[in-house]
Amino acid sequence: MSTKKIASTVQHMLAWLTGSLGVLLALKFLPAWLRFAVYGGAVLMLIVYLSLYAIVAKHAYYLLAHPPTQKADAALILGNKSNLNGAPNPCLTGRVDAGLALAQAGLVSTLVMTGSRDDEDGAIEALAMEQYALANGFKGRILLESRSSSTQENFAFSAPILRNHQVKSVIVVSEPYHMWRAQKLVEAGHLGQEFEVTYAAAPSQCWTSWGMLFKGAFREPLAIVNNYAKGYF
Repeated sequence: MSTKKIASTVQHMLAWLTGSLGVLLALKFLPAWLRFAVYGGAVLMLIVYLSLYAIVAKHAYYLLAHPPTQKADAALILGNKSNLNGAPNPCLTGRVDAGLALAQAGLVSTLVMTGSRDDEDGAIEALAMEQYALANGFKGRILLESRSSSTQENFAFSAPILRNHQVKSVIVVSEPYHMWRAQKLVEAGHLGQEFEVTYAAAPSQCWTSWGMLFKGAFREPLAIVNNYAKGYF
């Protein structure tokens, strides 16, 4: 690990410790009833978080054990950060690999890549996915949706592209921990109601290395709460 990365990690740890100590000191001076309310709220939030985490995990492993077997017009591959530490992000390329596997199995002939420009390096996710698919020998049709910056937008902005190209059925592809929220967004109508949709969990390197211990999986319950608060489902 480089000195810069070590320094960044230490800074984050110190910031977390400082914040935690600040909260503990603040609680010490609160009335007993208010401390009880804060502790009760924290326990409730933990229960909600763990419940969502369990639901996400159960759905992830179910989809991994039950991959799609029916043909569809296209695989709709949800975007992710293009690069990681100066190299293609395995969490993204793993999703494309799953789409390529569907094509090789004869289940789809078209790949739809989604995702806009990354804030960090300016790379466009959809284009990075297209380049990766072509470099790995894909000869079929590729459609690009390069405006979306969230899962909800992945679906909303892909829908007119699918319609314009007479796509009637899709297999949604993303990492296992992402699939429960993706499915809920589809069921809530963000892709429209006219498409036949199935789902394929992509066992990317990030997943095979960490599973539900991957940082993205830990963040997923918070993303679900965020989407619910925004009225997405």
